[in-house]
Amino acid sequence: MSIDPSRYRVSGGKPIDLADWDTRGDVVGSDGDSYKKALASRTDELHAMQETLYADNRRALLLIFQAMDAAGKDGAIEHVMSGINPQGCQVYSFKRPSEEELDHDFLWRTTRALPERGRIGIFNRSYYEEVLVVRVHPGILQGQRLPAHLEDAKDIWDGRFASIRNFEAHLARNGTTVVKFFLHLSKEEQRKRFLDRIDEPEKNWKFALADVEERAHWDAYQAAYASCLAETSTETSPWYVVPADHKKSSRLIISEIILDTMRGMKLEFPSVTAERRLELQAIRTQLVEGSGD
Repeated sequence: MSIDPSRYRVSGGKPIDLADWDTRGDVVGSDGDSYKKALASRTDELHAMQETLYADNRRALLLIFQAMDAAGKDGAIEHVMSGINPQGCQVYSFKRPSEEELDHDFLWRTTRALPERGRIGIFNRSYYEEVLVVRVHPGILQGQRLPAHLEDAKDIWDGRFASIRNFEAHLARNGTTVVKFFLHLSKEEQRKRFLDRIDEPEKNWKFALADVEERAHWDAYQAAYASCLAETSTETSPWYVVPADHKKSSRLIISEIILDTMRGMKLEFPSVTAERRLELQAIRTQLVEGSGD
């Protein structure tokens, strides 16, 4: 099945309205086998590309996932990355900042978790929380130990957007490709998933009262996300708005976007010099001649 990644890419620099972006995005039908085959073919290709990335050891890929509660970030990461060699992939989930983290700038704790060359890094939430949840709940700024004049500054969000753009440009200049996913869930679908988490005992652990409390700020979050996407989607570090009401569709869309990105990286296995080929041939000869030892 054909998926066009450009359909979901945000053109930064101009205002967007998330109401204009689809939350359903049906790219698969009711045929479960078709979905399994489509996802399997993509995970196979992703595995091969990840092996090349790891062997070359010159580039890195950072995937950032942001969404409202119950949008399916964990499931998407689990299914899309199921074929990846764990040795070449690192996943980090960022929760409430620790005391140590609050003693540093807002990018510090995530910078420490950046993927090494040759690896894929996944951020389940990220430094973008600092222009999303903190913007919706500005009282959090009071606990971030900022100088007083910064706490009161009306342009603090523009400043943080600039810091993020500069940071991601720096990563791009040093070989790390950044791709960002906003899983776009409808308010009605979130309500249904919250009810499932309450009604199904095996899902009770996923539900917290805070989830419903955050739901009361839905409109504020939509506005914060719209501003964030418009301000920080760039040519080298784009945002993709992925319809999240249909989990299988969102997983296929995400997998195709990752593949499209890695194809564009033009990854290759390290080249072997003529001298190295001669060395390998000599070693092979020794092994063959010593086969009876």
